[in-house]
Amino acid sequence: MLYRLLKGVAGPLLKLIYRPWIRGAENIPATGPAILASNHLAVIDSFFLPMLIDREVVFMGKADYFTGTGIKGRLVANFMRAVGTIPVDRSGGKKSLAALRTGLKRLDEGGLFGIYPEGTRSPDGKLYRGKTGVARLALESGAPVLPVAMIESNIAQPIGTRIPRLHRVGVIIGEPLDFSRYRGLENDRFVLRAITDEIMYNLMCLSGQEYADVYAADVKKQLAAEGKFAGPVPGGAPGGRQVPQRGDGDETAASPDSPEAE
Repeated sequence: MLYRLLKGVAGPLLKLIYRPWIRGAENIPATGPAILASNHLAVIDSFFLPMLIDREVVFMGKADYFTGTGIKGRLVANFMRAVGTIPVDRSGGKKSLAALRTGLKRLDEGGLFGIYPEGTRSPDGKLYRGKTGVARLALESGAPVLPVAMIESNIAQPIGTRIPRLHRVGVIIGEPLDFSRYRGLENDRFVLRAITDEIMYNLMCLSGQEYADVYAADVKKQLAAEGKFAGPVPGGAPGGRQVPQRGDGDETAASPDSPEAE
């Protein structure tokens, strides 16, 4: 109930102010379970995608979002709870597994479940190596995986920015990926890696991002140890490649014929 109320209020407001566009919404099944596997460029990724699609989707989010202090911390925590975000402890082990089990329950109930295979936001806009939790979810649930590319959300909200800038954000939803041929092999780490890499390849193709075959969390640790901050790659799409263009047929809050639509 709270989710629908928030979506009814925040959704139109986001569209009016930020004029986001979405392509491939028809790839989301009208009913039944599906996994939305998205790249992760900014905190607002978890806001825009749920507000731009018809069905309710629950995302995993870092546990830190629920433990903030002060007015801002409480607002973020309340928002995350309102949209059904599942807190995940990124230290790994049993705590992370518990979050995946919650996601599996969501899929078993026929719902949509969103996950960021990279495990954390990209420090510089590149697409990083995916963690295999998404593959395990796909095999254990039997649900299709829809690759989702967030476009330029890191320009709208660079790391360290609290209030998003007035920059258009795009969402591209790819065709469903079926991994039923691997059913029963969810404990085979080579199969899990192959599935995850296939998902990341599709994300790379949709988003135009440059791919780096290392974990984003490791890059962040290295940068922190060196006292550095990567920041976005200037020009082009995240990672420096060509930005996927919005076509006139893309769903958007602005008219395709408007000078502001591009």
